[in-house]
Amino acid sequence: MPFIFWDYTYVLIIIGALLSLAAQANVQMTYRRFAAQTSRSGARACDVARSLLNQHQLSAIPIKEIPGSLTDNYNPADKTLHLSQTVMYDTSIASIGVAAHECGHALQDQQAYFPLRLRAFMVPVTNFGSWLAWPLLLIGLFWNSQTGTLLLDLGIVLFSLTMIFALLTLPVEFNASRRALKALREQQILDEAELSGARQVLFAAALTYVAAAAAAILSFLRILLLSRGRRR
Repeated sequence: MPFIFWDYTYVLIIIGALLSLAAQANVQMTYRRFAAQTSRSGARACDVARSLLNQHQLSAIPIKEIPGSLTDNYNPADKTLHLSQTVMYDTSIASIGVAAHECGHALQDQQAYFPLRLRAFMVPVTNFGSWLAWPLLLIGLFWNSQTGTLLLDLGIVLFSLTMIFALLTLPVEFNASRRALKALREQQILDEAELSGARQVLFAAALTYVAAAAAAILSFLRILLLSRGRRR
């Protein structure tokens, strides 16, 4: 009963969870550190975002405030940039870096950056796959027959979509951060010392995606190990 009682493969899940918790703690700590440092320009994050978008002929993209902290995102489906309430009107180095990062995603969309397009395409596919994978895996693991083996293999394929999506997110996020820092430097919104702080914030945020990808890989490895045990 591998999914009910303890087995050694749970160690992989624990490692993945610890990596994710450590990454989240690190990004919160780094963000708080630089959220306490106001930029010398005194510019608000929303104004920086507006300036960066206008500079790249993206003035039609609206900037909307959303609840929460670090919930910022760019939605390529409706071409809208969302800034969290803690970032929107803030003048700190951290908030400016976060806002610029989301502008980086808008630039990716404008230039048809392939990993972003592919990730957007995979969102509904991955959601469906993750929803269907677990029932198939459970049935396949406990149904010792040819049909059970087929369902298990199909569940593994569907579950792998989550891992692929997590890996695909990495180049998208790192590229958006590079675009953000380049734009902030070119428009002289932050000086070099402030850029260093923004870079640390964005790198800490990127590490959360690295941790998520690692956790997805470990979960997939666990499924493979359980599958191998079932086939013996």
